[in-house]
Amino acid sequence: MSKIALVDDDRNILTSVSMTLEAEGFEVETYNDGQAALDAFNKRMPDMAVLDIKMPRMDGMDLLQRLRQKTAMPVIFLTSKDDEIDEVLGLRMGADDYVKKPFSQRLLVERIRALLRRQDAVATEEVGETEETKVMERGDLRMDPLRHAVAWKGKDVSLTVTEFLLLQALAQRPGFVKSRDQLMDVAYDDQVYVDDRTIDSHIKRLRKKMRSADDEFSAIETLYGIGYRYNEE
Repeated sequence: MSKIALVDDDRNILTSVSMTLEAEGFEVETYNDGQAALDAFNKRMPDMAVLDIKMPRMDGMDLLQRLRQKTAMPVIFLTSKDDEIDEVLGLRMGADDYVKKPFSQRLLVERIRALLRRQDAVATEEVGETEETKVMERGDLRMDPLRHAVAWKGKDVSLTVTEFLLLQALAQRPGFVKSRDQLMDVAYDDQVYVDDRTIDSHIKRLRKKMRSADDEFSAIETLYGIGYRYNEE
């Protein structure tokens, strides 16, 4: 049973969404501000977090920033309608997805299931060895999908599920171009629509993380108007 943390200062949302998720078989813990959630996460980390952005004491952006210092667990943001700035900032900071308020609870459940499926695809040790699950080495890059582990020049790099899948898709075929649509298919469930900017935001954050291990990292090339390519160094 996956444990979902729901963090929102709207008690109506906490009550109704938690009831829906529990009916779907999830274990749910609710928090009405970011600080309360962080205190609980420091004791036990959930499998996924659904965060509102605008909250008292500690908002969703601050909470996500602190979480990304210690965990790559999937995070979904709840954003205000028409507030695209929040969505872009959230993705750049490492959120895996977002759902706009007011939202369909069925849609939220599908987004949660999609992220958990993606996480299982790269983290489970019960799957057989395939091209997607065996250890991959490309020059200075080493990826171990079964352990969700990435290293560059021997230095560990912590990636979210989305970032891992994007890097894996690019590195599997060095020199070949992946369009944004192809990367969307790799990283997201068919029922989840994202635009080009979402992929661009994830790639930008992925590059930043790789450069934290090597400030000269340049293996991911942008082909403007076409997509991205991994060049083996």
